[in-house]
Amino acid sequence: MDARLRELGVENANLRAEISRLHATVDSLRATVDKLKAALEAAQRAGKRQAAPFRKEDGPAVAPKKPGRQKGRRHGRHEHRAVPAPAEIDERYEAPLPDRCPQCGGRHLEETHTAPQYQTEIPRQPIHREFTIHFGQCSDCGRRVQGRHPLQTSDAVGAAASQLGPEAQAAFVLLNKGLGLSHGKCRRLFRDLFGIAIARATSVRSLLRTEKQVEPAYQDLRLAVRNSDQVVPDETGWRVAGRSAWLHVFVTRTATCYDIGDRSGDVAARLLGWDWSGTLIHDGWSVYDGFQRAAHQQCVGHLQRRCRELLETAVGAAARLPQQILALIDEAFALRRQWRGHRLSGDDLGEAGLGLICRLEDVTSGRFTHRPNRRLAKHVRGHAMHWFWFLIDPTIDATNWRAEQAIRPAVVNRKVWGGNRTWRGARAQAVLTSLLVTLEQRGYDALEWFSAARCASIPLPLPP
Repeated sequence: MDARLRELGVENANLRAEISRLHATVDSLRATVDKLKAALEAAQRAGKRQAAPFRKEDGPAVAPKKPGRQKGRRHGRHEHRAVPAPAEIDERYEAPLPDRCPQCGGRHLEETHTAPQYQTEIPRQPIHREFTIHFGQCSDCGRRVQGRHPLQTSDAVGAAASQLGPEAQAAFVLLNKGLGLSHGKCRRLFRDLFGIAIARATSVRSLLRTEKQVEPAYQDLRLAVRNSDQVVPDETGWRVAGRSAWLHVFVTRTATCYDIGDRSGDVAARLLGWDWSGTLIHDGWSVYDGFQRAAHQQCVGHLQRRCRELLETAVGAAARLPQQILALIDEAFALRRQWRGHRLSGDDLGEAGLGLICRLEDVTSGRFTHRPNRRLAKHVRGHAMHWFWFLIDPTIDATNWRAEQAIRPAVVNRKVWGGNRTWRGARAQAVLTSLLVTLEQRGYDALEWFSAARCASIPLPLPP
């Protein structure tokens, strides 16, 4: 009997321990479910807002900056519209005194002095040109010869003799590719602002002809990207002819190249070549692992966001791994700030970076029961050398922010007019947007360059 009672006592104690463990598990799961519900509700609310991909966090900043422009050289030169006065005056007007005083209605007004005021207005009167083209015949070969003025954009005559000028056609590039206006809105702008009646297809045909004219400059741009020692790639979804496609972007410090194709490594391979040996700063897409001769810096910002998302739902010990990784990233940025402040030499920075890589491998080498942590640890450990390469080579960026900034206008355009209707249009999208962004990067007037390129084939200007 005593032995039976002892067995029952042991069994009772084990059952109580099991119940306590199950209660703890249930409490942990309930906390996880509550966090997931809150995250799901926030995601559903954010998905209903068109600006959700680019908006900032909810709520005001804890310590907001003082509004308005700040003092100091770091904030750039302060501009004033009225100073200086225009260099040339095209029209002059007088603003005489009124017949009566606005306050008392008195008629005895005495002029004391005058003061200038300046106004800059946009021109709305279109310029209509007529070219008298001279034709002849070569006595040597017998072929027809015709003259061409530098302002002509085409040799067409007859039914196609009435055309738009080079600046008007260059404006389509800025309006559609740069500002994201649809072809219908370009038509309306020309009609309402300049009084020029065009069809919607006029903008389409003009862009296709401009793309054909500037194709050699685009090839020079691709060569410049291929010869660069640092490239920041990224990609986003696109639509061509109603089907899914992908827009790829490759950014250097002086050039940006867009290309539209499928979601594979073929686009990057055609541009760079699998034997490219520079430094890739990317978001960790597995395709980039194929560039085995290149040095890799995976975007630390993406890793930070992934860890913070895990912390939104992690409870207990599951939060330890994301917190440790975030702490190592903060330490890496602190080291780079010391190097930038000349408080740490380049050799010391590289040695500290190697030490952080070893510590990162140690942190991610344990056993993790939480499935998201297992996936995170596997990814981080598999690319351990790629996270802190910006400490080994401090001339590169720690994130792929350059590519994300270049992708953002394309995403806005996609939201406005949904992509391209044909692959011919997709090619024009890639070529014209690449040249437009690159010209702005290099500090050149894009409208002036495209206007000149519509009249004659010209090279892409070199970086200053």
